[in-house]
Amino acid sequence: MKLLFVASEAFPLVKTGGLADVAGSLPAALAEEGVEVRLLLPAYQSVLESVSQAELVAELELAGTGIRILQTVLPGTDVVTWLLQHSNFSDRHGNPYHDAHGDPWPDNADRFMLLSRLAALISTEDTALGWRPDVLHCNDWHTAPAIALVHLSARRPLTVFTIHNLAHMGIFDRDTFNRLHLPQQLWDDGSMEFYGQCSFIKGGLVFADYITTVSPTYADEICRAPGGMGLEGLLSHRRDRLSGILNGIDSNVWDPGNDTHLEYVYDVESLDRKALNKSALQAAIGLEQVADRPLIGFIGRLAEQKGLELMLPVLEEILAIPAQLVLLGTGEAEYEHALGTLAVSNPGTMAVVLAYNETLAHRIEAAADIFLMPSLFEPCGLNQLYSLRYGTLPLVREVGGLADTVVDADAANLAAGSATGFMFREPDAAELLATVQRATALWHDGAAWKRMQLTAMQQDFSWQRSARRYLELYRSDN
Repeated sequence: MKLLFVASEAFPLVKTGGLADVAGSLPAALAEEGVEVRLLLPAYQSVLESVSQAELVAELELAGTGIRILQTVLPGTDVVTWLLQHSNFSDRHGNPYHDAHGDPWPDNADRFMLLSRLAALISTEDTALGWRPDVLHCNDWHTAPAIALVHLSARRPLTVFTIHNLAHMGIFDRDTFNRLHLPQQLWDDGSMEFYGQCSFIKGGLVFADYITTVSPTYADEICRAPGGMGLEGLLSHRRDRLSGILNGIDSNVWDPGNDTHLEYVYDVESLDRKALNKSALQAAIGLEQVADRPLIGFIGRLAEQKGLELMLPVLEEILAIPAQLVLLGTGEAEYEHALGTLAVSNPGTMAVVLAYNETLAHRIEAAADIFLMPSLFEPCGLNQLYSLRYGTLPLVREVGGLADTVVDADAANLAAGSATGFMFREPDAAELLATVQRATALWHDGAAWKRMQLTAMQQDFSWQRSARRYLELYRSDN
C-alpha cells in the first residue's frame, strides 16, 4: 500500500501544536506496519535550515508558479519526506501561519492552496516523482482542498481527512476563492461555500471517503452544537463515514525510564525516584524544596480553550490547600500578565515560565504529582497521555480525548483499581477547585496514590495501536 500523508507541520522539523506530533509519529508507525509512506510538507525556511541533506527530485509549474520538490528523510525515522519549496514558504522567517504580531500571513490561502494542489497532482497524475498513492491522507484546513480537487479527477486514490481541531477552518472571502481560480462547482453549499465565504476545511469534510478525528468523544461532540462550530449538520450527515481514533504518543521520546531530559530516570519498578525529580525541579525554578505538599503542573497554550478562565479565579485557593504550582507556556498577553502577577505574589509556591521549552516540559511531567488540564474543549490532548506515562495523575474536564483517556478516581474505580486521574464535568471554577481538593486529599494517602500511579503508567497509548486502526480504514472498501 502506498500512502501520501500531507500536513502543514511535522515534528521535529516544525512544530506549533499537536498536529506536528501526529505527522511526526503516525507515518513512521504506519511504515513499521508495511505501508510505503511519503510525507509531504511545506519547505519553510526553518525546515530548510534544519535539514542536513535534501535532494532536488522535481521542478514543475503549478497554478502558474514554479515550485521545487526536495526529498529528505524525517529525522529519527526512515520516512521519505517531500518538501514543497516556494518563496511563499521558503523565503520567510517566523511562524508558519502568522507574523510576529500574531496576525495570519495575508497570503495563507495562496500558500496552503499550493500545498493542496501539489498533493492532488501527485495523487492523480503521473509526475516526475514516478510515484502515485493508493491512499491520500490530509490533515486540518491547510490541506483539505486537496481532497476536493482529487475528487474532481476520474483517477483518484481513496481519501482520508483528519480533523485535529475544528475551531480552525481556513475561512476566506469570495474574492479569494475567485483569485485562486478554483473550479466553480466548488462554490456551493454542498462543497466549499460556507455562509457566503470559502471554507478550506469543508473541502475535506464534504468529499473525503472517510473522515477521522482524534478521539471518539470528540467525534460525537462535533456532530452537535456548539462543538460542530456551525458544521454539525454536515458532520452529522456524514456520521457513518466519521470515526474517532485516539492519537498516540512516541513512547521512545516520552519514557521516564530513558528520558535524557531528566536528572533522574525511573519506571514502575523504581517509582520512588520520581520524588528526586520533584526536588530537583523545585530548586531549579525557585520553589520551596518541600515534600509535604503536592506539586501541580500545567503545560500548554495560555488561551481560553485550555481553561484559563476556570483556573485564574481559584489559583490562590489551590495554593492555600496547600499546594505548589508550576506553569509553562505562552499565549494571550492578559493571561501571561495575570499569571506572572500571581507568581510574584506567591514566591516559593508558584512558578510561571512564559516560554516553550521542551526540556522543562519533560522535567515538569516527571516532577509534578498532578497535571492540570481543565480544557473547555480538547479534540484529543497529548499532555494527559504524557502525564499518565510519567505517573503524574491528570486532572481534566470530561471532554473530547480527555474523557476517553482518563479514568476518574471515584469510589467504584478506586475499588476496581482502574482509576488513573480526576475528572469534572461542568466548565465551572468552583467545580475545578473541588476536584483539585479531592485530588490533593487523595495524594496524602501514599499507598492509594501509588496504586493509581502504577495503573496510569501501564496504559498503552502507543502509536502502534493507533496506526493499526488507520490501516484498517485504509483497507476499507470505498
